[in-house]
Amino acid sequence: MKAVQFTDHGDRDVITYDEFPDPEPGRDEVLVDVKAGALNHLDIWTRKGLPGVTLEMPHVPGSDGAGIVEAVGEDVSRFEPGDHVAVTAGVACGECEFCRHGEESMCVRFRILGEHLPGVHAEVAAVPEDNLVAVPKDVDWEIAGSASLVFQTAWRMLLTRGELAPGEKVLVLGASGGVGHAAVQIADYVGAEVYATASSDEKLEYAEACGADHLINYEAEDFAGAIRELTGKRGVDMVVDHVGAATWRDSLKSLAKGGRIVTCGATTGGRPETDLNRIFWNQLSVVGSTMATPGEVDDVLELVWDGTFEPRIREVLPMSETARAHEMIENREGFGKVVVRPDSEL
Repeated sequence: MKAVQFTDHGDRDVITYDEFPDPEPGRDEVLVDVKAGALNHLDIWTRKGLPGVTLEMPHVPGSDGAGIVEAVGEDVSRFEPGDHVAVTAGVACGECEFCRHGEESMCVRFRILGEHLPGVHAEVAAVPEDNLVAVPKDVDWEIAGSASLVFQTAWRMLLTRGELAPGEKVLVLGASGGVGHAAVQIADYVGAEVYATASSDEKLEYAEACGADHLINYEAEDFAGAIRELTGKRGVDMVVDHVGAATWRDSLKSLAKGGRIVTCGATTGGRPETDLNRIFWNQLSVVGSTMATPGEVDDVLELVWDGTFEPRIREVLPMSETARAHEMIENREGFGKVVVRPDSEL
């Protein structure tokens, strides 16, 4: 088969689309004929190299994907050949104290397909049964292959960890990205008042179409100042910040007293300057979140499959052009998800 892969960390030129050994499903694995898969910022960091993460090379990236079951291992009971499935990338041990209490995304040995383990951006992938969800056959492959990671992440971050309530004010940074546009839709679904930032008026129009009530072009104005003005100096109840170092201080400034900032990532760096005086004086909360539990994945993807939520697709490319997909994400081109499909499918 052919697969996206790299043999060393580096710039986009390390990415190839080349021959790779055909996978054989283990006892608890499902062999999936991959039809589509989306990229995430995680793919950029994995390609560049993450501290403390040593990969077996060549590495196949990709944490999102969907396709048709070709074969199943002898211990698999939930799927059979012909089923449509999507990947959910979090891998838990099932044995630690957190797994035993139903908090698999807090597993002490938590890993992610495509980051710590081989991913699914290939013509065929062998995926553990526990890392697949059923997909209705009327759902387009681009939707099925791009929803899981960002919508599960945003769902847990806003609802489980952040406890967002109807009527609250929430600021979503980077509303044009994968997690950002999912967070806007979920916040709107809950009944919150949604403030969104993006780098252009065109991207803000997309954010508005996803459910944003107030739009802030952060290239044209200071978003913390805009929030104070729009809220009568009160601030918002929650800030969704997956940007990190570049926005952290202004995110804290945007919060009302007793507010909370929720974070699932740090695309501009994970060591921001912070303001402890503001945190304790205004009694703010900083809440971290990673991926989701299987139940949370089921809950949010049901709302994708029925059309309540929609992954917005900015581009569909052949897997042989994955380097271009990385370039689009790194340069913040467009709105929504970048999807790749095996060249044989196009």
